[in-house]
Amino acid sequence: MEFLGYPLIFWVTAVLAVILVGIAKSGFGGGAGVIATPLMALTIPVADAAAILLPLLLIIDMFSLWHYRNDWDRPTVSATLPGAIIGIVIGGLFFSALADQERALKVAIGLIAIGFVVWQLGKNAIFKLPQNGIPRWTGWPLGALAGFSSTLAHVGGPPFLIYLLPQGLPQKIFVGTSVVFFFVVNLAKLVPYALLGLLTIGNLKIVLVLAPLAYLGVVLGIWLNKRFSPVWFNRLVYILLILTAFQLLIGDSFLRILLQG
Repeated sequence: MEFLGYPLIFWVTAVLAVILVGIAKSGFGGGAGVIATPLMALTIPVADAAAILLPLLLIIDMFSLWHYRNDWDRPTVSATLPGAIIGIVIGGLFFSALADQERALKVAIGLIAIGFVVWQLGKNAIFKLPQNGIPRWTGWPLGALAGFSSTLAHVGGPPFLIYLLPQGLPQKIFVGTSVVFFFVVNLAKLVPYALLGLLTIGNLKIVLVLAPLAYLGVVLGIWLNKRFSPVWFNRLVYILLILTAFQLLIGDSFLRILLQG
């Protein structure tokens, strides 16, 4: 059974991915949205998964951007954004070099996913971030890492947060700064994605079908944020992300291992 040329299993993973991203960005912090690309890459090529998600991320970003349009830290964005643009260019070149090597892309996405979970679980114990800010020059390399990993898998959060967290910004400014930074980053990523021929009519049709779910995810995130702790939501996402990452890295043999016990 297919719809718009894609099997039913793709639509199951796509719906789940888009709703999780919306919930994560609007209710529990954008980091959990890292699940989207690896999850969709289980059923379609990595490049297609990333290309379908990019316009959806921009739609979700625009909902948040309006709310935080006056609440963001300009020095932080100006310190990290130039490096991010460089990282996007490098990421685009890397993507181009591996465009015909699906296995290599899946391994890269799987490793990024595992690295993200390690970061989330160990950042407080492993990463002793200074509390009075870090040198401004670090914004360029950290921004470049954020731009590079965001181009590959829409996972630019950890490098950017290494710069952002020590600034000690109020919560609303903290969130607004992240929203503005990643909106500009996602907007800039349209250029390499277009040059790589990823923004196809077929992919954009899928975006139109999934777009209402992006809004639904945002609404659900706001509703859940008022009623549930993010702890269990994040734990669920991390478990799902680890399982997905191992499936990308090992392939069908991982499913057989799970099913056999």
